[in-house]
Amino acid sequence: MPERPSAREALALVTDDFTELPGPPRRSVPDGPLAWAGYDASRARAAARTGEEESVVWGRATVGSTPAVLIAFEFGFLGGSLGERTGDRLEAAHIHARAQRLPVVSLVATGGSRMQEGMLALTQLQRVARQSALTRAAGLPQLAVLRDPTTGGGWATLGAGADVVLALPGAQVGFAGSRVRPPDADPAAYTAEAQLTAGTVDAVVPPTELRAAVGLWLGLLTAPSTEPAPVPRPLGPVDLPATGWDAVQRARDPGRPRARAYLDAYFTRRAALGGDRSGGRDPDGMLCGFGTHGGRTIAYAAQTGTATRPAGYRTAARLIRLADALSVPVLTLVDTPGAANDAEAERQGVGAAIADLFTAVATARTPLTTLVIGEGGSGGALALAAPDNTWVTPDSYFSVIAPELAAAILKRPADRVRATAGQLRVRPQDLVALGVVKGIAGGEVTQAPPSG
Repeated sequence: MPERPSAREALALVTDDFTELPGPPRRSVPDGPLAWAGYDASRARAAARTGEEESVVWGRATVGSTPAVLIAFEFGFLGGSLGERTGDRLEAAHIHARAQRLPVVSLVATGGSRMQEGMLALTQLQRVARQSALTRAAGLPQLAVLRDPTTGGGWATLGAGADVVLALPGAQVGFAGSRVRPPDADPAAYTAEAQLTAGTVDAVVPPTELRAAVGLWLGLLTAPSTEPAPVPRPLGPVDLPATGWDAVQRARDPGRPRARAYLDAYFTRRAALGGDRSGGRDPDGMLCGFGTHGGRTIAYAAQTGTATRPAGYRTAARLIRLADALSVPVLTLVDTPGAANDAEAERQGVGAAIADLFTAVATARTPLTTLVIGEGGSGGALALAAPDNTWVTPDSYFSVIAPELAAAILKRPADRVRATAGQLRVRPQDLVALGVVKGIAGGEVTQAPPSG
């Protein structure tokens, strides 16, 4: 097996100006807190081999143009394991970050807690979790880069607990290390790529691209703002539909501009969140991330015109809560015929996922702006909409239910679907007149007659 990069080599992947800061005073209990025979000798050998005094190095650096606190694990020092001294350093790093109002970047490579220190080593996870929570409460972002390997408590705290998680290709990532897994475990499940598929890693980034990726994320996550996101300009036709059925047909037009076109036109640069942190992704149904518009950072959650899966709703809720914690305004783009309603969606908890998104929107303190760019199908669309700042494009509609389904429930014949669409008053101008939306993108309409 090729030698793993050291902590210093990992730091060099993201910065050229790392300044190490001194750790807390060393603990001097012979052979550690358990008096484990030979423990001092093991640490001495690890120090001679790596040139480090502990399994973690920390200090300050600038990545891109953003100052940050960097933490790097030295896997060559007892497998990058966490002991009391490691906990001392991790705590010191977070305290310094909060005092200086700096984000935290952790370059993780660890096999877990240090057995020679027993339960005292394991309790360092609680200590690390508390420091991470305090840093998050202070409104400071945390970014993790998963190196090979990232397992055990290090993955379950500094890794999976970060706001954004990047990973190097092929890195071993999982709670269970290679020596403690079931004998029949599929090794492919314990990789960065598998964690990306499961929605627990946001991106797998090659080493040559890591500096740019970390710099982009830090720049996006450290730009709070109190101003709402501006409403995007409509990319489709600007004339209004004559009837409710016309509005439905225009919104369903396969040639209509979709979310990616709106995001491309709105943002000068952006970075995507990869999943819901609960085992799922909806890359074809919900796009979430942070971007730059007019020199400001704005978070986005955008439906793509398909039925939204439970993982999509959970990813959007994650996005809104993160943006809220960092005081970043949010733009949501509504475009779905409705929530996925197949049996698998029910098994994955679609109702609970929608409820959680409603709660995230309702409790957000950061300003939210919504633009309906296509179909606004029932509660699966409304969950993503800002209650007091929702706008519509001329080629969109919003409805309590699809006209076809409304007609079926009301036991109307198929030839009454068009009339039903009119009665539902789904046109953009109807929605303004009803007070459901704030206006039409590209021009406000304050009154409108009922649609026919």
